[in-house]
Amino acid sequence: MPDQQRPWRLSLFVVFFLVATFFNPSLADVGTAAHYSPPYLPTACFGNDASQFPTNNLFAAAGDGIWDNGASCGRQYLVRCISAATPGTCNPSQTIQIRIVDRAETSVSRPSANGATIILSNTAFGAIANPSAASVNIEFQQ
Repeated sequence: MPDQQRPWRLSLFVVFFLVATFFNPSLADVGTAAHYSPPYLPTACFGNDASQFPTNNLFAAAGDGIWDNGASCGRQYLVRCISAATPGTCNPSQTIQIRIVDRAETSVSRPSANGATIILSNTAFGAIANPSAASVNIEFQQ
């Protein structure tokens, strides 16, 4: 009898393996991104310290959804554009890593759209989308 059950168990294992391999659950969240321009200082996270900005200028201000009473300061997120109101706005092949340096609600420079999850620097926004767009839908993960 045990030999008759063996093909069934092997088949079940193969199916489980294929499902686990090809259908990974996503750990990313979705939200919106807007952009903001200089001046960027002072910031809610690090004040007037210019060394807070990464040399590649890929940084952002946190919207209320991820601000977390300032705990988001210094956090790094992977961000990619997934859609926009105007087709062709996103650069879907581009994923960037940004650093949170400010709070959107209190940033010196005002965002291009209110209520966004993340307000990207002009450089960061331009890396994932057409900079003429006011906001885009994004996928992001810490």
